[in-house]
Amino acid sequence: MEISGVISAVVIGIVIGTLGRLVLPGRQRIGLLWTIAVGILAAFVGTGIAAALGVADTKGIDWIEWLIQIALAAAGVTALERFKARR
Repeated sequence: MEISGVISAVVIGIVIGTLGRLVLPGRQRIGLLWTIAVGILAAFVGTGIAAALGVADTKGIDWIEWLIQIALAAAGVTALERFKARR
């Protein structure tokens, strides 16, 4: 993987993770690095799901893919927050 691919994954992770946190009510008690990690994972998994559904490559902005990724990020942030709260 090239350095530009790593940088792109981090930037996309930040965006997806942040959007995932924004759709949740209240304050989430996870840090920036966890947000990025959840966002990167949600972006990769969301892209896979969108590809399986046949909506990953559309003309223009892939809104359905973005919605899948953001929903996965929100679910990931919620799960991580609940996991950390039990500890």
